[in-house]
Formats: sequence, C-alpha cells, structure tokens
Amino acid sequence: MSSRMAGSALLRHVGGVRLFTSPAVAATRPLLAGGEAVVPGVWVRLRLLSTSSVAAREEEAAKADASKAGGEKKEVVANSYWGIEQSKKLVREDGTEWKWSCFRPWETYTADTSIDLTKHHVPKTLLDKIAYWTVKSLRFPTDIFFQRRYGCRAMMLETVAAVPGMVGGMLLHLRSLRRFEQSGGWIRALLEEAENERMHLMTFMEVAKPRWYERALVISVQGVFFNAYFLGYLLSPKFAHRVVGYLEEEAIHSYTEFLRDLEAGKIENVAAPSIAIDYWRLPADATLKDVVTVVRADEAHHRDVNHFASDIQYQGMDLKQTPAPIGYH
Repeated sequence: MSSRMAGSALLRHVGGVRLFTSPAVAATRPLLAGGEAVVPGVWVRLRLLSTSSVAAREEEAAKADASKAGGEKKEVVANSYWGIEQSKKLVREDGTEWKWSCFRPWETYTADTSIDLTKHHVPKTLLDKIAYWTVKSLRFPTDIFFQRRYGCRAMMLETVAAVPGMVGGMLLHLRSLRRFEQSGGWIRALLEEAENERMHLMTFMEVAKPRWYERALVISVQGVFFNAYFLGYLLSPKFAHRVVGYLEEEAIHSYTEFLRDLEAGKIENVAAPSIAIDYWRLPADATLKDVVTVVRADEAHHRDVNHFASDIQYQGMDLKQTPAPIGYH
C-alpha cells in the first residue's frame, strides 16, 4: 500500500479530523470507541505507524509467497520485457550438457593439422622488407623476457595476435558504411580470425596463470600495438596484412619450439583444458601437446589469409573484389 493511500485511509478513519486542527477543537472530539479522548496528534501518529506496519507486513508476506513459489522450481529463467529469452539447454553429441556460454556447439571445429607449416613469403618490395624486419625486431625482446617459458609466451602472443583481425574488420566495416558497398566477406573473415585468436588466449589462461607484472605488460603492449596497427592499416592495408602474415610465421616457429620441449619432457604434458577439448573437438584424453598442435595449425591458416590479403592489394585490387576465405581455419 502506498503512502498516499495510507494517508487517505487515515483521514477517512478519524472522521474528518484535520492534521492542523487546533488542540482545543481536536480535544473535544472523541477519537476512540466509547468516547474516550486522547492527546491531539498522538492518535494520528499512532494510526500512521499502524498503517505503515500493515503495509510492510503485506509486502513481506507477498515476497515470502513469491520466494516459496520460486523455490519449488529447479531453475528460474529470466524473462525479458524486450522479448529476449534464454535458449534451451544445449547438449553435446553424446547428450551431455554444454557448459560454455562463450561459444556454441556449432562454432566448434576440427583443426586441419595437415597444412604446410614451412611456407614463407620472401620479402621483395620495400614495404615487405620493412614489415619483415619489424616483426624480427620484436622477437628479440620477447625471447629475452620469456626465454623458454612457452606457456606464458603463448599467452602474451595471443593478446597481440587477436588485435589485427578486430582492427582490420572494424575499419573495413566503417569503410563499407561510408561507401555503401559490400566487403566481399572480409569483415567476417577478419573478425573470425580475432575470435579464434581470443579462444587461443582463453585456452592458455588455463595452462599458465599470468603474474601481475605480465598482466601490466599486456595492458601496455596492447595499447601500443592497437594504436600502431590502427594507424598502419589506415596508411597501408597491404603493409598491415603483411606484418600480420610475418607475425603468424613467428607464431608457428614459437609453437614448434613449444612442441619440442613437450616431446623432450622439459615441459609437463598435462591434460588438455576442457575448453580446448570442446572447441577443437579433441578426444577426451587429449593433452597439452594436442592443444599446441591445433593452435599451431590455426596460426598457419591465419598466415595464409593475411599474406593472401596483402597479395590482393599488391596487385592493385580491393579486398572486396576477391571472396574472403570465411571459415578457412
């Protein structure tokens, strides 16, 4: 019951006594059954408190009933005024419940590990050479900082590798809006790459827990790299894609070294994280070695896509003129 309704009920109950009636007048009016007089103002205050108490008890009773009704249900589904409803429970192929909300069963895949890992784009033009040596110069401080801690190295690598696809897809999206034109599927292809790289990071987060200074380093590196790549893509998309192609070549090399240490027993070949088993459809007894193998295959596919995108633009064409390799990884 609202305060206004309570006040109205009170005024009707006291038979028209006004709150601002003089004490002399109010004292002559019997307010209690049987004609007993009371001190002016006290009875009004008591009735207000009584009315408020009744309203509070009613609200508590309603909440208790709702809580009791909800407790009988096994799961409470949040219904939205906007018509957005939670989907039904998803299950795997074996009928067990799907526990991931960050990706769905139909977004999983089996990695193509037969891809050629040895491909290399030989830099010929000036821009290619600048891109190549820029990436090579970045490897030196990375080797010094991480040395052979490949779990942490992979985690750091993925925080950087997930940036170019998002930046490129965003800029192509804005260009498509400005020019009222299609993108040839390249927006989606680049965003798929960014999401795939982010899933690599989510996987290695389960393997190597970052220290506080590594988290601080990620913030710094991401801020610098995002802005540098953003500017580079605006100035020369073919240069930007070539840089990413060479970055992916370095990633293949790093994961190959990671696998060598796993095979040599220098790094414990622990069980694969459950998120990796579901995302890449790995067997239930998969190990870290299996995870690194499929991640390396993904990086090889990203290498091909970015070198391909750069080659298209070196030939004087726009990306939209060549269909994007959507779902290539």
